[in-house]
Amino acid sequence: MTAVPDRLADWLPAQRWFAAKGRAIAAVHVAQSVTLADDQPRCEHIVLRVEFVDGGSPQHYQLLLGRRGDLPPELQHATIGAVDGEVGYDGLWDPKLTRILLDLLARGQQVGPLRFVPEPGAELPQDVPGRMMSAEQSNSCVVYGDQAILKLFRRMTPGLNPDLELHRALRKVGCSHVAQLLAAVEGHLEGEPASFGIMQEYAANSAEGWTMALVSVRDLLAEADLRADEVGGDFAGEACRLGEAVAAVHADLATALGVSTLDSEGLAALSGGMTRRLDEALPVVPELAEVEPALRSAFHAVAAVRPGVSVQRVHGDLHLGQELRTPTGWLLIDFEGEPAKPLVERRAPDSPLRDVAAMLRSFDYAAYHQLAEWQHDMSGPDGQLEHRAEEWAVRNRDAFCGGYGGVAGADPRSSEVLLRAYELDKAVYETVYETRNRPSWAEIPLRSLRRLAAS
Repeated sequence: MTAVPDRLADWLPAQRWFAAKGRAIAAVHVAQSVTLADDQPRCEHIVLRVEFVDGGSPQHYQLLLGRRGDLPPELQHATIGAVDGEVGYDGLWDPKLTRILLDLLARGQQVGPLRFVPEPGAELPQDVPGRMMSAEQSNSCVVYGDQAILKLFRRMTPGLNPDLELHRALRKVGCSHVAQLLAAVEGHLEGEPASFGIMQEYAANSAEGWTMALVSVRDLLAEADLRADEVGGDFAGEACRLGEAVAAVHADLATALGVSTLDSEGLAALSGGMTRRLDEALPVVPELAEVEPALRSAFHAVAAVRPGVSVQRVHGDLHLGQELRTPTGWLLIDFEGEPAKPLVERRAPDSPLRDVAAMLRSFDYAAYHQLAEWQHDMSGPDGQLEHRAEEWAVRNRDAFCGGYGGVAGADPRSSEVLLRAYELDKAVYETVYETRNRPSWAEIPLRSLRRLAAS
């Protein structure tokens, strides 16, 4: 059996991508392993099976385990623990080990159960060192020069990952609003096919939508007398173009993977799913009780919507942080769907309104996150600032919907009952996520829920 570092059970919960925050670990086992390099530094690809004290379902995590006699100073932060007289560490921080992954992908190799699969006609970089991205994410990304980015899915589940599935589909129809897929790492987990990672073109010289939005909000809050449309950092034009890009991706997904409709039974199931998520959220976020009646009413209304609602594959976890502004336009990234949902739900067809609602939530998030930061610095609330933040959110929500409707042929706000329910459902999800991962942010979605419920 492959040895693992002695402090692995302590190291795992401290990682941003560990999805079982708050659950005590009972044991960590090696579910499968593949040796990628025998020389120093050693390199093993390992899938860990993590069992919990609560007796609930175990989880699997992917780890590129590096092993050295001594770690150089630049890798000390990646230390996990001792293993067979050597230092075990997270090998994705080691350029020597990430170069091995690039070489395997470029040559289309298979090592044990792992298959390194380049896409037909794709050109991968050659002999380029990789650098780990330090941003906190639910997965880990390694960038090779300014040409490619490799994302390894940390939490593993059997089945085809939507990020790989949808990028392959969009590549076939020539979608211009995603970074092109270059390669994938595939294999098996628990006897079923599984996706381990994807490599895409790297969007050099791009800016994240979230960062751009926060700069725009700051510009507005700093101006005492100007309206949102008068501030130099007005984001509405980009919000409109972003709406156009999202609508174009939805159209490409429909072309690639088809469209169906929801009958009365399907709408009842959609309504029931929203209600179930609320039931599961209430014990985690007791503050939801104050808006519970309004939420239940909105979710129950979905079942009464007229049958024939179009559903298709969608992004599933869209927000400003999942969008990049390049010199030529907007790109959508990370098509995995909400990480907390089971894979079967993330791959299920849904209304494009789910993505639209998520974007409306994201504009709210940008405005009120920045407002919270300003009010903290000012040691108290400011009614004028709240008005400006609301002004920014409304302006950019409207611009996004206008851009989306111009391409899709219908303004998403015309589906009022569905859009409202999707937005509330997303906000409930946000309260749970923030409570578990960033408690200081939990008040942002709660504040929005109170406002939406009251309206």
